[in-house]
This record gives sequence, structure tokens and C-alpha cells, in this order.
Amino acid sequence: MTETVTQTDHERGAAPAPPPRGRRGRRTVLVASALVVVAAVAVVGALGLGGGGAEDDSPAPPRSGSTVPVTRATLTERTTVDGRLGYGTEIPLPVKSTGTVTWLPTDGRTVQRGGTLLRVDDRPVVLLYGTLPMYRDLGLTTGTGQGTPQDAGNTEDAQGKGDAQGTGNQGLTDDTSKAPAPSGSPTPGGAGAGGTGGTRSTLRGMDVLQFESNLAALGYTGFTVDEEFTDVTARAVKRWQQSLGLPQTGTVGVGDVVYSAGKVRIGHAGVRLGSAVTEDVLTYTGTSRKVVVNASAAEDSWAVRGAAVTIGLPDGTSVKGEVASVGKKATDPEEGGGEGGSGAPTVPVTITVKDQKSVGRLESAPVTVEYVGRERADVLTVPVAALVALAEGGHGLETADGRFVAVKTGLFADGRVEVSGSAVREGMKVRIPE
Repeated sequence: MTETVTQTDHERGAAPAPPPRGRRGRRTVLVASALVVVAAVAVVGALGLGGGGAEDDSPAPPRSGSTVPVTRATLTERTTVDGRLGYGTEIPLPVKSTGTVTWLPTDGRTVQRGGTLLRVDDRPVVLLYGTLPMYRDLGLTTGTGQGTPQDAGNTEDAQGKGDAQGTGNQGLTDDTSKAPAPSGSPTPGGAGAGGTGGTRSTLRGMDVLQFESNLAALGYTGFTVDEEFTDVTARAVKRWQQSLGLPQTGTVGVGDVVYSAGKVRIGHAGVRLGSAVTEDVLTYTGTSRKVVVNASAAEDSWAVRGAAVTIGLPDGTSVKGEVASVGKKATDPEEGGGEGGSGAPTVPVTITVKDQKSVGRLESAPVTVEYVGRERADVLTVPVAALVALAEGGHGLETADGRFVAVKTGLFADGRVEVSGSAVREGMKVRIPE
């Protein structure tokens, strides 16, 4: 009879059986949870949980990181936008000549007072300085000896209009001291007694004063610069016409001159030689370089006429500028006029550069424009890196001995931030966490 002997695992020296899987899993979870709680307590202690925003009386162990003092300073918010250096927007010259264009200047040419802008029918169109446009011929006018009483009191606005009888009284002014000669007296170019000959009368107006001022500035003098176009003015005009190679008529035609506020820089021609004069025959700009910024219509409060800005040039240098004008019409977002192609509405802001030499030889280039936004004077400041987030919300500073104080932040500028609070004082050392 065979006897079967069974040994237990313990008798065979085998290792004890592992505990049930469920119990081991729970133990691992408990250990991990304890570690998380410890870490959370450490973080809460570092962030000053429960401090209520006041200075903690129980300093924490010192931690690594540099310390900096709280300083009093003026913070200035600066914003940079993109702009374009150039001569500004080209506009058409108000040329009133009619005929065929026989000469055109080169693009970019500068024309000063007395210079030729173009030639029409081989006659020069001359640039003069002024704000009142040329709207009529300037010269001596001729009346008749049989004008009506009403015509005798007409001003220069009646030039070219005849009297009720069609006798052609032209340009009579309200200067009654120069009325037509009495009947029976010989008149220039007229008949004797009972004749209908004309008399010379003066032209008056602000446009005469403007023209005579230019004529005198060009060196053609001998007359009084005033609002009267007299015989001596006509003689000076003849000398000027002779220098231009024109017939010496003593009369300036409406298309002979163009007025501008100063010297101009030729933009481009809108026609070719041999073409008829059109409204866009020639464009021009000023001769001073300026910057145009397409500023966001929602953030253009900085763009105030006279505001100072700093212009950054491509070579890294900067020059001073001043806001000269701000457009009153924003671009349509659908036109894609926003910066960076965003399509946001923008307004054109023109900035002038007083020191033109500081721009060098640049005529056109992309530039940056820096302007001052907000400014806070004489406030407590710290580096932005010194701010820490408090567990109860808001921001705080860590003192050199490991305590945390709550602060209220203000303006951020130049890597620093304005701070305030009952526990913050000038010179206090605060830590910049690593």
C-alpha cells in the first residue's frame, strides 16, 4: 500500500504567498496621496495661503534667488507701430493751361518759385508761392466811355461782362477816381466828342497782392506791392515775360502760373508728350520727408496734432518726429487696410521730421514709430519677474526672509511694474524666484 505524503509550501522552504492584489493597490495609492499632500502643503506655505494679504509673522526657510530693492521711479508706457518714410501722398497740380504738353520734368525733380513745371504749346507754366488759386487773368482792363451808372460801380468780378447795350465794359472796379473820361474828351484808342472809346482801369484783389509779392520776390520791382494791378505792375510783368521768352503783353494768363505753399517735388506725369493737358497731367508732393502710419482706428488716441514721437530708421538710429495731421476717415475693413493685412479699420497719421539731415539720404523706407501712452510718475516699482501668484488670488512679493506680502499692480512698462500696498515700502528687499 503506497502512502502519499504532501508537503506544505512552508515545509518546502518556499517564499510566503503575496498579499491579495486589492490590498497592495490600496497601499500604493495611500503612499502616493501622502506625498501629494506634503507637496501641496509646501506650495501653499510658499504662496502664503491663509495670510490674508498681510505680512506673515512666521518666516519660511530661506530659498534661493536674487533679491532686489523696491524703488521709486516714473514708468512710461511706450508702443511701437509700423510706418513708411517718404514724401507723402502725391496730389495733382492744378494746371489750368489748355493745349498740348510739349515738355515734362523728370520724376523727383524739385521746382522752386519761378521755376518751370511743364510747357504747354511750348509756353512755360511757372510755379509761384501762395494759397489762393489762379482763377482769372491779371492785367490792365479797358472800359468804354458810355457805361451805365451801374457798370461804373462794378468790381473785378464783372470782368468780361458787357453793359446792357453790349458796349463791352470789362473789369471796371469800384475805384470812382478812375471813371471814364467825360464826353468829348479823347480817350486811349477811342473817338473824340461823343465817341465810345475805352479807358484803362486797375484790377484789384487779394490775388493781385499775391502775384505782386511773388513778382517782387523774383527781383522784378519798381511798383508798390498791394492789391492794385497798375501800369507799373504791367511794366514789371513785361520784364518777367521777356526773361521767360514770352510775348511781352503785360498780362498774366490764368494758365501761366500755378500756386503752391512752397517748393514742390515732382511726382509723376499722368500724360505723355504730345497729349492734351488733363487734370492729372502732373502730380507733386512737398520736398520734406515725412512718415505715414496707418494707425488702428480703435487705438489712435496717441495721434494728436503736435504729439512728439520717436522714429526708428532701418540702420538702427532714431530721430524725433511730430504728429502733423490725422485723417478723419477710417479705411473700410473690407479693403484690407489694416496693419499686417488684418483688415482692421485704420486712419492715416502723418508725422513730420524737423531735422531733415538726421534722416540721411533715405527717400523711402519702412520705419517704426514709438509713442508714449500712459505715464505714472513717482511710484513704487519692482521688476515684473519679482511678482508671484498668491493662492488666494492676486499678486504678491516674497521678502528676503521668505515672507509673502500682497500687492496691487498698476502700470507695466520697460520690464517693471507699479506696486502698492500697506506692507510695501521703498527700499524693501524682495526676492526674484529662480
